This record gives sequence, C-alpha cells and structure tokens, in this order.
Amino acid sequence: MSQKENPDLKFKRDALFLTLCAVFLTALVMGNIIGTTKFATLFQFNLPDWMIPIVPSLVRDESVYIMSIPVGLMAFPFTFLVTDLVSELFGRRRAQLLVWVGFFMNLFMLAIMTINYYLPNTYGVSGGETLFDGVYGFMVANTIGSMIAYVTAQTIDVRLFHFWKKFTKGKHLWLRNNASTMVSQLVDSTAILSLLYFSGNLGSEVATIGALVILIINSYIFKFLAALIDTPIIYAFVRYFKEYEDDPSGYKLYDD
Repeated sequence: MSQKENPDLKFKRDALFLTLCAVFLTALVMGNIIGTTKFATLFQFNLPDWMIPIVPSLVRDESVYIMSIPVGLMAFPFTFLVTDLVSELFGRRRAQLLVWVGFFMNLFMLAIMTINYYLPNTYGVSGGETLFDGVYGFMVANTIGSMIAYVTAQTIDVRLFHFWKKFTKGKHLWLRNNASTMVSQLVDSTAILSLLYFSGNLGSEVATIGALVILIINSYIFKFLAALIDTPIIYAFVRYFKEYEDDPSGYKLYDD
C-alpha cells in the first residue's frame, strides 16, 4: 500500500492540518479582540548617550528605550508561522484557503458581536456591560482595519513563499520563510496601524504622521525578530512531520 493510500497516515495528516488551522484561527481572532486595548512593554534598556537624540521620545522614557507593542500583536506572528508551515507541507492552495477562512471567521465574529451589542441589556443580570461595550468599540475598528491588512499581507506571504520555493526548487527553507514573512509583516504593520491611526483608535500620543511612522517601525522590529526566531522552529517542525507532507508542487526540503 502506498503512503498516500495509508488511511492511518491520511488521518494523521488531516489532524495536523486541522491543528494548524485551529492555532491560526485562534491567534487571528484573539488578536483582533484584544487588539490595542493595551500596550505592553516587552523589554527595555538604557540607551547610550549618543543614541538618545536619535531615538524618538514616543518609544523611550528619558534615556530608557521601551519595546512597547499592542497586546493583540503578540498573536499575529503565529499566523505567519502557520501559513508558512501549511504552505511548506500542504501547498499554496491550502494556505490561501486558510487565509480566506480566517477572513470570513472574523466577519462572523464581528457579526455575532454586533448583534449582541445591539440586543437590549438585561439589567441586574449583566456582569460587565461597560466592559463589553468597551471591547466591542475597540474590536470594530481593529477587526475591519486588520482584515484589510490581513488579507493583503497573508496573500503576499503565501505567494512570496511559493515563489521562493519554486525558484530554489524546494531548498533553502530559511530564505522563503524569512523573505516572505518579513515583507508581508511590513505590509501588515503599515496597513493596520495606518488604518487605526486614521480611524482614531490609537492613543493620544500618536497624533502625527511622524509618530505613526515611529510606531510602525517599533511594531515591525518586533515582527522582524519574531520571524528570525521562528526559523529554527519551522525547520524542526518540517523535519519532524516530513512524512505527512502533501504539497502537490512536488518540492521537498527533506528527501524520503
């Protein structure tokens, strides 16, 4: 019996694909719900004296540089990691399908939240109506804006990934992983933060285009570092699950 005819292998391959889809959709929906409700400090360090004049005050406190990102952003590197894994193991069509499923899942979430928002409140029973209204207010702008950025960036990611995979005949996973993700993440950061800026959903400190650019750069630095970190992860993942590979392009990183 050939590998593709093995029902146990087929079940495991499908289970792997569904698991990756679940991680992708959870990260995507969670990122849009919590969005810019909070900006978190990932790390900070003292700047040398010569750097202080060239580092904008928006991302530092006196001489201390602060890597601050919206909490929703923490989830999005996982979406790019998953689309690269699905692209590598299952091919471009499934990766693009996942992108569109994620898009419609967020529209579904937005529709359900909107219905709940406009339904009358049961006084004396609701435990956090003000909290719900606040989350909904942020989520509407975040979801609409991020979905425009998301479809554009993820589609670029999938297409660039497969361009480099075809160009290198399946070799050099590090190149297609980083070259696709780093470009698409820049598109994503620029698009989503620009949309949030023009819709008034950023803090009062971000009041000029210059401040917006600084925020985009700061956001992209985080995504750039995340893309570098996930390279050994994707190599380990693809090696471990190479027997489940089902990419119709026929290019394989590891030979059987």
